[in-house]
Amino acid sequence: MADTADRLGRRGTSKDGNTTMTIILLGPPGIGKGTQAKMLVDATGMWHVSTGDLLRAARKEGTELGRRAQAFMDAGELVPDSLIIEMVAEHLDTLPASQDIVFDGFPRTEAQAEALVPVLRDRGRMVNGVVVLEGDDEVIVKRLAGRRSCVDCGTVYNVHFTPPTSAGVCDRCGGELAQRPDDEPATVRNRLEVYRRQTEPLIRYYEASPTPVWYVTGDEGVEDVHQGVIAAVIAGRASAGEGVSGP
Repeated sequence: MADTADRLGRRGTSKDGNTTMTIILLGPPGIGKGTQAKMLVDATGMWHVSTGDLLRAARKEGTELGRRAQAFMDAGELVPDSLIIEMVAEHLDTLPASQDIVFDGFPRTEAQAEALVPVLRDRGRMVNGVVVLEGDDEVIVKRLAGRRSCVDCGTVYNVHFTPPTSAGVCDRCGGELAQRPDDEPATVRNRLEVYRRQTEPLIRYYEASPTPVWYVTGDEGVEDVHQGVIAAVIAGRASAGEGVSGP
């Protein structure tokens, strides 16, 4: 961690006086965004911002935004972008102005990206870089469709990569292993299609802007992918120091 912190030690100032770094981490379901975001946080001290986590916390705590979100969900509707953006803005207001942050899987659409711009700008921030984790669809399908979880202790296996000693039986407690409905191969492929449909225009949006976009192969080992992400973040730090102004 110390070596990584030293490598990231340069703090730059943008044209807008921004001295913090904001990175967006994108990638298809099953590529390991959550794992890489956590490793990035552990290595650099960045703050992990996940809209899924914010939404769950707001609902659990019964905040005004949480109650409004719950009303949409109870009606079988998607939580609107405007409400998600409000949650992000409210959360950013709780962080120190000097705190570097990484958005995990947000924004998901071009509309969300455009709505995020004034939220960041009003808080002296901007997007310094976008890291896109890429992977072969069939590998991702194997990762997700091959997952099995113990119904008793929750231990997770993968029938292709980390299988249990006995098929369908948990090594830890002897419980039954089950597959989640949303890990069925057809469902996984549909999730990947939705991701492509939503995210490709978003990536083009950032590519057309001054914001740097870096592609990292997510099919490698976890540590190899982490090093690729770190290299991108170091480049983002340099961009911030040079005053590169994102959307």
